[in-house]
Amino acid sequence: MIGRLNHVAIAVPDLEAAIATYRDTLGGEVSAIEPQAEHGVNTVFVTLPNTKIELLGALGENSPIAKFLDRNPEGGIHHLCYEVDDILAARDRLLAAGARVLGSGEPRLGAHGKPVLFLHPKDFLGTLVELEQA
Repeated sequence: MIGRLNHVAIAVPDLEAAIATYRDTLGGEVSAIEPQAEHGVNTVFVTLPNTKIELLGALGENSPIAKFLDRNPEGGIHHLCYEVDDILAARDRLLAAGARVLGSGEPRLGAHGKPVLFLHPKDFLGTLVELEQA
């Protein structure tokens, strides 16, 4: 069901410092900061030959990233994103298997303008999983 790894998301307390680390220290190709108001985050993508790294900064006090950073002040891996061919079929299969889909259960547009869903970390070995329509 899951396809390729689309990205690894890292929550960071200082987005500008994280950009400098990936761009200047590691020599990465780093995108501009894109606010994602619906999700309460600012996103930056680092393009790699085989996937992407998503740097996540909090956008407002109610941001899920702000809550993550309260628990993990230095930041850390926030989620893994896998591509799926059919997000609704994937959701239905996962629900039938007992997995929990976060939020309303309906896909929302993600940072790439494609439908996404998040799966409860307690159902996936302690890892928050994002599914993105391929």
